[in-house]
Amino acid sequence: MNALTLLRRRLPVLTALSLLATIGASQAGTITVYTSLEEDEIKDYLAQAKKDIPDINVNVLRLSTGDLGPRILAEAKNPQNDVIWGWALTSMLDKRINALLEPYAAKGADALAAKDRDPGHKWFAATGYMAAFCVNTEALKNKNLPVPASWQDLTNPIYKGEIVMPNPVSSGTGYLQIAALLQSKGDRDGWTFLKSLDGNIAQYTKSGSRPCKAARTGEYAIGVSLAFAAMQSIEEGYPVKLVVPTDGAGYELEASGLMAGAKNKDDAKRFLDWTLSGTAAARYTHYKEIVTLPNAPQASVAKSAGLPADLSKLLYPVDFARSAQQRENILATWQKNIGR
Repeated sequence: MNALTLLRRRLPVLTALSLLATIGASQAGTITVYTSLEEDEIKDYLAQAKKDIPDINVNVLRLSTGDLGPRILAEAKNPQNDVIWGWALTSMLDKRINALLEPYAAKGADALAAKDRDPGHKWFAATGYMAAFCVNTEALKNKNLPVPASWQDLTNPIYKGEIVMPNPVSSGTGYLQIAALLQSKGDRDGWTFLKSLDGNIAQYTKSGSRPCKAARTGEYAIGVSLAFAAMQSIEEGYPVKLVVPTDGAGYELEASGLMAGAKNKDDAKRFLDWTLSGTAAARYTHYKEIVTLPNAPQASVAKSAGLPADLSKLLYPVDFARSAQQRENILATWQKNIGR
């Protein structure tokens, strides 16, 4: 039995919209954290945090990337959270969100590369995720279909109805995928490509990990998802191959920051410090293909899935500021021309 399976058996299921008070003693300080990290990750990270900072109660609200932004903006005049933890950097760079953050130079942030932290100390990104195809090799074999190697391959009519992709409106993974494609191809050719790809898409899902889950069970042959979902599926024994598209894999960094309206700033700062600690980094490597902390080892699941340790040649150099600036226009255009 692997460690991930054991962890799931020991810890209760975390529902996507639940508030959990999971850490610490009854007399502890309490903070509220908003996040879009995956549920399995949250449980594992908080179990480690309980050991490292046991005097802090951490209440967590987990929402999808697309749902978390409206929540934060709706509460802008009276923020209900102290910390944003592991949220898409593209979303964090929204000027309305950025205005709600207070500069804080978390311990360890200065060790991050300049691209992984805000020069004004409003955010830092310890982890990230990248686009990848989750391919069910048995399903393709049964239908005598080749394994796709690129985004361009997915437009081949032979894959019509076999592909599931996340909806960019609700999913950060979905948005990073189309934003990177538009940046790499240019607006005109990019939208033409996305319209062509749409002809083969069976459905768009709310979650970025859902396409992989649909593919690994054979519901569909190909899930356009994130690398972690494929890595996890392979570890759990599904007939899945992780495919990094040869014509560019978009990626996203997961940023954290302190709310200016935090009710408990001292403990919120301690929690942010913890997210950059060595023990936190050790947990990240069980899940993340991208860990920006210095000297963090490659995740064993990433290695076994065939992902190289150096991802620099695989990742498209996303302009996150541009992605943030164009987000509303891109999503409006997608909804008008493709959304369903």
